[in-house]
Amino acid sequence: MAVRTLVKSIQDIMRQDSGVDGDAQRISQLCWMFFLKIIDDQDQELELTRSGYASPIPAKFQWRNWAADPEGITGEALLAFVNGELFPALKGLQLTGKPGDRRKIVRDVFEDAYNYMKSGQLMRQVLNKINGVDFNTLADRQHFGEIYEQLLNDLQSAGNAGEYYTPRAVTAFMVDRIDPHPGETLFDPACGTGGFLTCAIRHMEKTHIRTPKQREAMQAGLRAVEKKPLPHMLCVTNMLLHGVEDAGFVRHDNTLARPLISWGKDERVDIVLTNPPFGGKEEDGIENNFPTFRTKETADLFLALIVRLLKEGGRAAVVLPDGTLFGEGVKTRLKEHLMEACNLHTIVRLPNSVFKPYASIGTNLLFFEKGAPTKDIWFYEHRVPQGQKAYSMTKPIRLEHFQGCMDWWGGKDRKGREEGPQAWRVTVEEIKARGYNLDIKNPHAVADDHGDPETLLADLARAEAETAGLRDQLKAILAEALAR
Repeated sequence: MAVRTLVKSIQDIMRQDSGVDGDAQRISQLCWMFFLKIIDDQDQELELTRSGYASPIPAKFQWRNWAADPEGITGEALLAFVNGELFPALKGLQLTGKPGDRRKIVRDVFEDAYNYMKSGQLMRQVLNKINGVDFNTLADRQHFGEIYEQLLNDLQSAGNAGEYYTPRAVTAFMVDRIDPHPGETLFDPACGTGGFLTCAIRHMEKTHIRTPKQREAMQAGLRAVEKKPLPHMLCVTNMLLHGVEDAGFVRHDNTLARPLISWGKDERVDIVLTNPPFGGKEEDGIENNFPTFRTKETADLFLALIVRLLKEGGRAAVVLPDGTLFGEGVKTRLKEHLMEACNLHTIVRLPNSVFKPYASIGTNLLFFEKGAPTKDIWFYEHRVPQGQKAYSMTKPIRLEHFQGCMDWWGGKDRKGREEGPQAWRVTVEEIKARGYNLDIKNPHAVADDHGDPETLLADLARAEAETAGLRDQLKAILAEALAR
C-alpha cells in the first residue's frame, strides 16, 4: 500500500471513533502506537545482536505480545487492557538509574500520553495496519520515514500544533551551513518534533560518518529539550526511527526554567540549531531566571540562553521573527550582548509566507559564532521563486530554493562574498548608530512602480462612475420587471 494511502486509511478509521477529536488527537494517538511498534522491532533486533539485552518494556506489554496478532484481543477487552493495564504500567515504570536506561524513554513518552479511542474494534483495525510495517527492514523503515514526514506535515493544519513544525527545507539549509561533525555537541533547546536533530543526523551520515565509532560519537553529542508532551513524543519516536538507541537525551522539560547563571561551563555546547517559539509568553516567574534580560517573551529568553550555552568558538543558527530585529528595550540589550559576545556574521531574511499556514510573519535566520565581537553583518534576502507569489502548503519552500544563497555564501570561511541584488553588508558602527535596529531593508531593492498617482486616481474615479452607471441600469431593469 502506498505511504500516503496507508496514513489516510489509518486516519479514516480513527475518524469513525467518537473519542478522537481533530488532527492533533489523531496524531497523538498514532504516535504512541507507532512508538511501541518501533521500539519493539528495535528490541527484537537488539536481543539477537547484543548479549544480555533486555527490553525496557515488561513482556506482557511488548507489542509482539498484545498487538501483533491480527486475531488478538479486540473490543471491550482491548480497551480494558490498554486503559487499565498498559498505560498505568508504562507510566509507572521503575527506573534503574543507570546511564542509557531505555525505561526512562518509555516512561517519559507515556507520562502525558492518552488513549482517545473508545471503540476497541476500530483500535484493532488500526493496530493491524500499523503491524504491517517492519521497522527492521530498510525498505519499510524508509517508507515509514515518508509516513512520519506526512504526519509532521499534517501538524501544520492541526491548529496550534503547527507551531512545532519548521519547514524541512529551512532546517536542512541551516544544518548544511553549520555543518555539524560527529563528536561535536549539538543542542536544540526547543526541539519540537526533532526536525533539526534528524536533519543533523542525515547530514552527518551523508558527509562525515564512515565507521560505527563515528556514529556512536554523533549520537553521544546530541542534546535536546521539549516542553510540550505531543512534540516530545513525536521527537523521541523520530529518533528511534533514525536508529538512535538511546533517545533519552530528548528531555521533557522547559529549558528556560533554570536560572541563566546556573548553566555551567561543563554544559556548554559546540552547536545550537533551533527555532524557539516566538510570539509566546512564559509563565510568571520565568523572567526572574534572566535578571539582565527580564522579559516574558519566549524567543528573547532563548536568545539570551543560546549565547550563554555556546562554547568559545561554538556556532549557532537560530530562527527569529522580525520583531527581534527591530524591537527596543530588552531586545536592544539582547542584540548588543549578542554582538559583543558573538560574531553575528549573517542574517538571511525570509518572506512572510515560509511558515504558512500557522504563521504569516517575517522570519530571519541568524548565524553567529561565539568568541569574537561582530564587526559587520551580511544580509541576504531570500525571495519566492519567479512565477510564484508566495509559499503555501501546495507550493512550500524547498531546499533548492536556497541554492542562490549557498552559492553566494563563500564556503566554510565565508570568503569572496559580494554585494548584489539580494546581498548587502552593514558595519557594526552603522548598527550602533541605528540603536541596534537590525531590521535593515535591502538597499538594492527596486521599489515597485505603481504608476502616476493622479492617473491612478482618475482611473479609480472612472471605474467608480462606470460601476454606478451599471448599478442604475440594473435597478431600472429590476423595477421594470416588478412593474409587469
